[in-house]
Amino acid sequence: MPLLIIFILIPIIEIGLFIQVGGFIGMWKTIAIVIITAIIGTTLLRRQGISTMARLQSSLQTGENPVDPIAHGALILVSGVLLLTPGFFTDGIGFTLLVPQIRAALIKWGAARVLGGGFVVMNTGPQQQPNSDNTVLDGDYSVLDDEGQDPGDSGWSKH
Repeated sequence: MPLLIIFILIPIIEIGLFIQVGGFIGMWKTIAIVIITAIIGTTLLRRQGISTMARLQSSLQTGENPVDPIAHGALILVSGVLLLTPGFFTDGIGFTLLVPQIRAALIKWGAARVLGGGFVVMNTGPQQQPNSDNTVLDGDYSVLDDEGQDPGDSGWSKH
C-alpha cells in the first residue's frame, strides 16, 4: 500500500511543481532546467558510480566486507533513476542521494531498522581458512546399498 501511495503522490507533486515553476519562469526555461539537471546528474552519477565500483573491487580483492560499497552503489543507482526521471522533486531527491554523507546516514538508518536497532559486528579482515592447523579427524563409515530404490529416489523424501 505505501508503494501505491508513492506512485500516486510523486507524479501529482511533479505536475504541481511543473505548473508552478513553468508559470513563474516560463515553459522553455523549465524544460531547459529539466534537461540540464539530467545532464549534470548523469555526469555526477558516472563519477560516483566508477568510484564506488573501484571501492567494491578493492574490498573484494582484500577480503573486506563488500556490503558498504554495494549499499552505496544501490543508492547511487536509485539516484540515477530519479535524476533521469523528469521533474524537480525527483531531481531534488536524486541530487540528495549523490551526497556520500547522506547515503551513509541512510544506510546506517536502514541497517538499524532491518536489524531492529541492534549492532552487528562483521569481520572485515581476510577470512581464515577452517581447519588451518592440519587436524586429522577420525571417523567410521559404511557403504549403503541402493538396491530396491528407484533411481529418482534420493532417500530423503517419504513416498
